[in-house]
Amino acid sequence: MACPVQLLCRALRTLGLVLFYYVFSIGITFYNKWLMKDFHFPLFMTLVHLAMIFCLSSLTRCAMHCWTGKPRVLMGWKIYLTKVAPTALATTLDIGLSNWSFLFITISLYTMTKSSAVLFILFFSLIFKLEEPNPFLIIVVLLISGGLFMFTFESTQFNLEGFIMVLLASFIGGIRWTLTQVLMQKAELGLQNPVDTMYHLQPLMFIGLLPLFLYNEGLSLSTSVKLFRVRDIFPLLHSLFTLSVGGVLAFGLGFSEFLLVSRTSSLTLSIAGIFKEVCTLLLAASLMGDKMSLLNWLGFVICLSGISLHVALKAYYSKGKGTTLRQLPSKDNPDLELPLLRSDCKNA
Repeated sequence: MACPVQLLCRALRTLGLVLFYYVFSIGITFYNKWLMKDFHFPLFMTLVHLAMIFCLSSLTRCAMHCWTGKPRVLMGWKIYLTKVAPTALATTLDIGLSNWSFLFITISLYTMTKSSAVLFILFFSLIFKLEEPNPFLIIVVLLISGGLFMFTFESTQFNLEGFIMVLLASFIGGIRWTLTQVLMQKAELGLQNPVDTMYHLQPLMFIGLLPLFLYNEGLSLSTSVKLFRVRDIFPLLHSLFTLSVGGVLAFGLGFSEFLLVSRTSSLTLSIAGIFKEVCTLLLAASLMGDKMSLLNWLGFVICLSGISLHVALKAYYSKGKGTTLRQLPSKDNPDLELPLLRSDCKNA
């Protein structure tokens, strides 16, 4: 049995990982919305971020190899294309559509619609048998979907095109995080470490998004004064710098997301976003001037109630009453023990 000090250390570590995820998630949401006001090339921005994530994950892998002395996992082509490709395709479509939607919708509508990803994660978790069926889940689905309807009903800043993009991204996100959990749960693949997962996903994500970028933005970007037709070096440097900042944020977000999934589950990642979504909406209303009616706020509260109910059900069934979710193995994976994650209480 774990000692109280050890439990406290684990709780503090989990809290730190959640806050780590919050910083990058909220930061990149406002960054994307701010950048899309003047830079109307979301797919190109996503490609730049993917390239930077690959470079940063490569450097991190090299640093970890020097630190631990152990070689990093490198997958063969057959396993890479059959096991990793579906997750990479779902991830790039989720991120690409999410970034694209910022051209049309507000942060508050984006945040609220993205919360529906819990429904799709739940749906695909049932299909992949990561979660057991439960009659109470019907109430969860009704609360979340009903809250989403109330939030978007007669919204003064509603945009159908952007809403459909985010809803489709949420649907694909359900596939994405379910596949990610399956991918990282298979110990034989050796992708328990989030850095290794990002390193293997980024090239396929880049290739998968490239045709969509060329079709939608290739010609307009080649004639844009923001990059290729720039007349002064300073606007070009400014564009490259702002895109680089987003790449760093994207790497931090990807690392924190995969770290949460690898330590817990894909559904836990969405549940941990409840307070983050509240903070995002409050910041959007105060900083970005997003307008929300009383009905919109009521819908948001109802949606969060559905997500919170699912949290309560998970907590109830985890106390030996039954099992609704098949978690990852509870033993710590030594490959995940980065310097900042090490606990002095491990041998207590």
